[in-house]
Amino acid sequence: MPFAIYLLGLAVFAQGTSEFMLSGLVSDIAADLDVSIPSAGHLTSAFAVGMIVGAPLMAVVSRRFSRRSALLAFLVTFLVVHVVGALTTSFALLLATRVVGALANAGFLAVALVTATGMVEPNAKGRAASALLGGVTLACVAGVPAGALLGQIWGWRSAFWAVALISVPAVFAIARAVPTGTPDAAGPSVLGELRALRGPRLLVTLLLGALVNGATFCTFTYLEPLVTNVTGLGSGWVPVVLALFGIGSFVGVSAGGRVADARPMPLLVFGSLALLAGWVLFAVTAAHTEVAVVLVLVQGALSFGVGSTLISQVLYAATDAPNLAGGFATAAFNVGGALGPWAGGLAISAGLGYRSPLWVSALLVALTLVIGGAALGLRRRTPAPAVAQSRANS
Repeated sequence: MPFAIYLLGLAVFAQGTSEFMLSGLVSDIAADLDVSIPSAGHLTSAFAVGMIVGAPLMAVVSRRFSRRSALLAFLVTFLVVHVVGALTTSFALLLATRVVGALANAGFLAVALVTATGMVEPNAKGRAASALLGGVTLACVAGVPAGALLGQIWGWRSAFWAVALISVPAVFAIARAVPTGTPDAAGPSVLGELRALRGPRLLVTLLLGALVNGATFCTFTYLEPLVTNVTGLGSGWVPVVLALFGIGSFVGVSAGGRVADARPMPLLVFGSLALLAGWVLFAVTAAHTEVAVVLVLVQGALSFGVGSTLISQVLYAATDAPNLAGGFATAAFNVGGALGPWAGGLAISAGLGYRSPLWVSALLVALTLVIGGAALGLRRRTPAPAVAQSRANS
């Protein structure tokens, strides 16, 4: 695996930390900027919306530049808005920096996915995508807990400074290690790529990726109240549980990347079935400490193993949309990241308790299996165009 891919992963680590770290900083931000906690929570929503809208939009914009230039522009913008966020005393300006930071993050990840998979052999896209997405899982393991700790010691602004500082070496590393390349505008037209992205196989894969990721972040978002109110662990165990989920996620991405290129279908089928069984078992046994702790680790591994494989399958399926595929894969990933917590929150607000996000996660994975199975069955029953034409002429 080219070393430049791991350097791209360093930048993804910084961006993943920024995306998730506000979960431990919202109260401090609200108190410091004199806004309500729900208002401070809009910072997370703004970032999610920016990621969803920005991924395909920034992928289109980046076509005018070489991939290295686009990556550097997005990363420097991301760095600068975190410096501004660390210095501002205006909540409105901080909200604006989250939107701009999300657009830059989305653009970077979209271009980085295409760049990373373009630096390896055509049959190694799964490993390349997994190596890159390992930065997100490492953010869950180390970045988010570290950001929360910095916030407790030196205030929420220190976490923003830390993200900016981590981004600095990534800027220089990418400038030196990523090939210059040529502008992507010389390739297929935007309209041509958009037409290619309407293919049924690709649309189904994007939908499945959104559903699996929605299941993942539905439970991840509400792990803290789940383990403290249902499992009965003290608040001091929350960082440990979050870290366990992150460790499992990293293991799943790493292992999934090694299997995804050679045997993606068995991984997706059996991995999804195991994921569904795990969410149901977790919901039933959430009050049992030992089982719950083990399942946090296992479900993290299964979730990201299946999720990263679906992302790599998007890149395999979108051969006629080489520049926009990463953007749409990123958007689908973040649609799930917004859908899951929203659905889990609805279940909790309806009075179904803190176990309910687990059942929502199970429902989303069950829906994934139903849609995936139906699509696979339809595909097998539909004759290939050449075969159909031959039969029509006989």
